[in-house]
Amino acid sequence: MDNTPSSILLVPACEKNRGSGHLNRCLSLLSIMEDSGRECYIWIPEQGKEEIFIRFKMFFEASGFSKGFHARLLSDKKNLNNHNWAFIVLDKFRTSKDEFAYWSSLAPLIGIDEGGSYRKHFDFLIDLLPSINKYRANIISPALLPLPKNRRKADFKESDPKKPYRVLISFGGEDSSRLGNLTARAFSERNKNIKNKRNTEITLVSPALVSQMDTGFFNADTYTGVKIIGFIPSLKEHLADYDLLITHFGISAFEAVYARVDVLLISPSSYHEKLTKNAGFIALLKDKINSDTINDIFSPGFLKSLEARRKIIARRYGLEGDQKEDLGGYFSSLDLHSPKQCPVCSKSLKQEDGNNTGFIARFPEESYILCPHCKMIVLCRLKSPPIVYNREYFFEVYKKQYGKTYLEDFPGLVKAGQRRLKHIIEILGSPDELKPRLFDIGCAYGPFMMAAKEAGFTVFGVDPIDDAVDYVNNELQLNAWQGYFPTGVKAEDGPFDSVCLWYVIEHFKDAGFVLCEINRILRKGGVLAFSTPSASGISGRKDRFLFLKNSPSDHWTVWNPKSCKNTLLQYGFRIRKIVITGHHPERFPVLGSLVNKNNTGLLYKFLFLICRIFKLGDTFEVYCEKIQ
Repeated sequence: MDNTPSSILLVPACEKNRGSGHLNRCLSLLSIMEDSGRECYIWIPEQGKEEIFIRFKMFFEASGFSKGFHARLLSDKKNLNNHNWAFIVLDKFRTSKDEFAYWSSLAPLIGIDEGGSYRKHFDFLIDLLPSINKYRANIISPALLPLPKNRRKADFKESDPKKPYRVLISFGGEDSSRLGNLTARAFSERNKNIKNKRNTEITLVSPALVSQMDTGFFNADTYTGVKIIGFIPSLKEHLADYDLLITHFGISAFEAVYARVDVLLISPSSYHEKLTKNAGFIALLKDKINSDTINDIFSPGFLKSLEARRKIIARRYGLEGDQKEDLGGYFSSLDLHSPKQCPVCSKSLKQEDGNNTGFIARFPEESYILCPHCKMIVLCRLKSPPIVYNREYFFEVYKKQYGKTYLEDFPGLVKAGQRRLKHIIEILGSPDELKPRLFDIGCAYGPFMMAAKEAGFTVFGVDPIDDAVDYVNNELQLNAWQGYFPTGVKAEDGPFDSVCLWYVIEHFKDAGFVLCEINRILRKGGVLAFSTPSASGISGRKDRFLFLKNSPSDHWTVWNPKSCKNTLLQYGFRIRKIVITGHHPERFPVLGSLVNKNNTGLLYKFLFLICRIFKLGDTFEVYCEKIQ
């Protein structure tokens, strides 16, 4: 069995009337990721596979699939279980309930331009094309499309006014709405009936129409003045040879914008019309296509409007400069983390009906889901957090957030530690001559350890930053070791009378495992104390979306003081006290903006009182006793 967690599976839509774009895109992604060294496979169902190969023979051959890619083709579901999938990419247009249930049981799902009713349940959503779906995607970026290498120069101007104006008509491999035929016929009528027309060259790409040329159903007179081609390999690389692309809303439209070619869309339905307007293109409705409207296209004013609109779209979607990364490269770089079980209560993040609750917020690299059982907010990420735990973390990064470095803030942190120790001692009882043992997880430069030593505790600490550990050992003369808990904690180090984590527990991917380990090293009757940001504070209540957007990228869980009682009981801890901290009256809606900059005055005091009464602080502290 292949246990490599880097394998990626691509699942394209291959059904009839779904067009060729989904399969063609997945074939392109497969090739790019193979070249990058990322192991990748494509799923083509055994049932109907031969028909699929016949229908899309040109795309398979153009992609090089016949030259070795068959080794990356999976058709039997039994083979799917032989891989440890990092994630599965569904390029299905609309994923059905049964499809979603099956694929989500295998691995986290990334949906590309997903338009089905299960859209909100995907771990991550990437809309390469702007969508009008009410469930926002993580990423909306046509700039990730495999864009053409051939582009017109930014300052391109037609040097020869006598040169024909070249128009390309293309509506995909299937064109089930026959928009290409309709548009080409309208051009043909214009060519026949309108005098003094601008010199034009019209090319229609239509595999379906070419297949009819040898039958009695094809009438060449219907397409007077229109060159008909069945297939152009790597069509996107030829877009720059044309002045105008006429197509429907889809990938080709954005490829043309990037190639600096003007675009006119034909909308076959009101839905496509909404998509077109949302993206900013100029479009004509299907029933408005005739020789008169085609003739109007060539008016100077209309052509200028097409050019202006193209530039606006290019600026809006990052298609002006050279492409930095395409979707294949982006997928190859992913280090996806999206757990199936809650990392705190260990229960499924899905509801009883098998679906998750739907992600409550999405950002470019992050999705947040609410556990239906313990109400923990869980972070899922497409890539590892960019934060590096080093000396800079406590100096430059800390100073940007708090206005001073960690060591400059050391006296204030010691004072905060003295306040926290009062709650711990209240539960433990006063330290005696035996000096109770206290373990500080994420001790940093040791301010809490210093406060605990002064209060009569024997102290130990652990931190991943070697500079901080050196400071604790050499400057403070206290006992700490470098590493990530529980690494380095030996049986003889315990049992401890108290274990503390001050703004640390949210940094663990598997907080439940950490709580188990803390229970192991803490004596019965000992105290677990920790602090963490609150999901039910004024910031989270005022605007949860903005609150999560501002949440640090390495906070894997967001806790709620109202719902952590049962969770902690699960790990053998009974809450003895919760202290709400982090009161920020200036963050109140409306009234908060009226608080003076010095945070003084009657309004500030009034809002501060409201914060305390209704427990609206943005952080909180928990003090627990180990009962089992």
